[in-house]
Order: sequence, then structure tokens, then C-alpha cells
Amino acid sequence: MKQLSITKEELLQLDAVAISEKIQKRELTSVQITEMLIEHIKQVNDSLNAFVEDRFDLALEEAREKDAKIDQADFTKQPLYGVPISMKESFHVKGMKTTGTLYHRKDIIIKEDAEVVRKLKEAGAIILGKTNTPSLCFCQETDNKLYGRTNNAWDKDRTASGSSGGEAALVAVGGSPVGMSSDIGGSIRFPSHFNGVVGFKAGTEQVSHKGHFPEMVPPLQRRMGSYGPIGKTVRDAKTVYKIVAKQYPSKTRKMYERFKIDILPTDNGFPLSKPIAKRIEEIKTFLETEYDTNWAIPPYFNDSALLWQEIMSIDGAKHVRKLAFNRDRVNLLAEYGKEKLTKRTKTHEFLSWALIGASVFRPSEERVKEIEQIIKNGDQLLKSHFKNRLLIMPVYHRTALKHGELFKELFSIKKTFLQYMPYTAYANVWGLPALTIPVGFDDKKLPFGIQIISINGNEEAIFNLGEKLEAKFGGYKRSTLYDSE
Repeated sequence: MKQLSITKEELLQLDAVAISEKIQKRELTSVQITEMLIEHIKQVNDSLNAFVEDRFDLALEEAREKDAKIDQADFTKQPLYGVPISMKESFHVKGMKTTGTLYHRKDIIIKEDAEVVRKLKEAGAIILGKTNTPSLCFCQETDNKLYGRTNNAWDKDRTASGSSGGEAALVAVGGSPVGMSSDIGGSIRFPSHFNGVVGFKAGTEQVSHKGHFPEMVPPLQRRMGSYGPIGKTVRDAKTVYKIVAKQYPSKTRKMYERFKIDILPTDNGFPLSKPIAKRIEEIKTFLETEYDTNWAIPPYFNDSALLWQEIMSIDGAKHVRKLAFNRDRVNLLAEYGKEKLTKRTKTHEFLSWALIGASVFRPSEERVKEIEQIIKNGDQLLKSHFKNRLLIMPVYHRTALKHGELFKELFSIKKTFLQYMPYTAYANVWGLPALTIPVGFDDKKLPFGIQIISINGNEEAIFNLGEKLEAKFGGYKRSTLYDSE
């Protein structure tokens, strides 16, 4: 095996496209990059706790096979040939567990790949293993009774967020160039924002649901849930999305003059920290010299947080409750109280409290019909509104909070989610594609991002604008916090 001409640090900075290019040019072997990432994951994971199940032996075996057959490879059909990637725990991977981080599912081995996993393998990717989530992906902090808590990539005392917290934290420290995640309430965008990585949530029904656990059953919830990559660069997000999407528009509209860019005003009536507001104002100044750029509040923005909560509470989240407790009848208040007092139950307090919230906010049948009509009307309006328009807005009002504080902000009985969820809920409620890119750090040296939103079919324009902002405002920077642990 030839000697590597680049350092470990340079390797850990590489995105998936760069790794693929080096493999194609024979500057790097699949075995070399796979061994390097495995070594790095083993070094950082005791403290980070992002990686929960590995397939290292199989990954190395597959890497050796890729190297042996490289002369026969079709890199057009296999753009990720020999590239090691990670996978959120909620996706089925043949021969691995899909636990939902629930204790009673800890021994279930899956026999078939999720549809997105199958497509990524066909594209040449090698799966290193799985990353941590909250129980059943049902809250925005990655902590559970089976695998424990994932720490933020930049500060051990702060949240990695969720539900794709393990995925974003791992990418942020360089443990994986890119991975696959899911999002029904900011689960790709929250962790990307808090850990300083790129995340793309596809629009409604653009990526197959097959093989994701849990599956959202009510139709209104299903339309809010979607899938997409978390990685280091916009070009990786685009590359992976093109692989997993049911179809990528053949006639894509690029980012040119006839696209308007709306930017949510920083004084929009909802909280927003000064560093994030300042950077958004700088983004507007940067873009308005070249594009028709305006401050604007999109249709239905003020209603979206409540709609999101009500849709998540349809049926009192009956399906999720049954999965969580593995039985039909359960006293949620008793379960929550027991865990708070003893910390010895098998159900994390975040899950039981979130399910109590779903019972409290459960909409009536009459209200569900009202919501269905609102959604029908809104879909028609937004299709027209976003036809030649992109929207830039924050992901969250501040950078990573201390462990547990984010949950308190979003799951308070005082309905504080109405203040804090509008930025994130908007793309979920309306099934819109949304790209999160890192654009800066605050005075605590914590990263933050913004999101670019439009409608299905405008993905190319979203990615193009994302690359422009990524180049101007810094993009991904690898966290070295855990290197010496």
C-alpha cells in the first residue's frame, strides 16, 4: 500500500466528494480513509458519544473489495465509490439493530436495508455504523436510556440537539464526511445549526419512507417528515440528495436573476440573538448587490408553530406511545413521575413528557378537519409564492444551549414552543425543502447556521445559493475539541 501524501488532519477535513475524487485518482485508497475514520471515531467517541453501533470489520472488508475492483468501477453511477459514511440509528441497515434507542428493542437485528441505504450502497458508499438519537426521534435533544447522551461537538456541557444529534456531532468532529438523517420537527436542521455542519431536509415525499423507524402514521404527520443528508459541504448535500431522491428535476432552475430572495426580518416578533441577527443583516447586504432581495415574512409564518404542535399531537401520538412502552395501556404521568424520582425506569423522561404534551395538545376531530383545510389552501398559495423565490431565515434563536435547556424551551407546559419553533416548524408544516449551512460563530465560539427554503423543484437554486453563502461566510470548520480526549 502506497504512503499517504496528506496528513490525518487534512483527511479529516475532506468532504465525501473530495474523498471520492482522491479515490478515483488513486491518491487515496478506500481502505486508507476507512481505517483513518475508524481510528478517529474510536479516539473521540468515549467523550462525544455520537456513534452507537459499528460495522467496522465489514466496512474494512468492503473497502478492500472496492480497492480491488477499482479498475472496473463506474464512477458516474457510483459517485460515492469507496467512501465511508455514517447512518442515523433510525434507518434500517441489514445486519444491524434499529432500536429507536428503546431498551426493549436492543436485540432486534434488521434483515433488510432501508430504501435510502440501498441507494447509497449502490452508489458505492460504505457504511461505518450508526449514530445516536433521542428515543423514537421524538424530541430535539439526543439523550436516551439505551445509549446515553451525545455531547455538542464544540462544548461538552451543551446539547448536540436532535433528533439527528449523533449524526451532526460525528460529522462536526470529522468522524464521518456525510451521513443520512431524518426531520419532522427540525431534526436535521437543529443539530446542523448547533454543531456547525450542513444539513438538507428534502421536501414532502421526495425521498422514500421505507425502512425508517418509527414511521409516521397520520397523513398530516407523514407530510411533515422527510429525509436528507448531514455533511460538511453543500456539494455533499447535493450529491447525496441526488442519490436518495425519488427523482431529481431534470430541468432545474439555477440561481439567476429571476429568482427573488426573501429574508425574514430580524425584528420579526420572535426571539433572535444579536450575533445571528447581525449575520443575517450582513447576508442581505451581500446578496442585494446581485439579486432582488427583500425583507419579507412568508405566508402562514406566524401560524406554523401551533400547526406543527397540533399535527404532532394528532391521536395523542398514539402510535409513538405504543412503540415506546411496548404495551397498549400506560399511565404516562406515573411513568414520568417514577423516572423523575428514581432515574431507574427504562423510559427517558424526555420521551414520557413529550408524550404527555401530545395528549395535552391533541386536537379535536373538528380541529383536525380545520387543519386539513388550512393545509390544502396553504399548499396552493405557497406553490405560487415560492415558484421563483427563495427564503432565508434562522434555524433557532440562539446557539447551543446547556444540556436539557432546549427541551425545556420546546416542551414547556407554558407553550413556549410558540416563541421558539416558528423558524424550524415552517418547512415541516408546509413540506418544503430546507438547506441549513453554517455561517458563523458567536462570542462563546459556538457555531450557528441559517436555512434556505423554497418548494420542491427548486432544489438546484437552493444548493446554488447555499454554495454562494458557504463560500462567503466560512462554511464548515472541524471541531478538534475531542481530538486529545
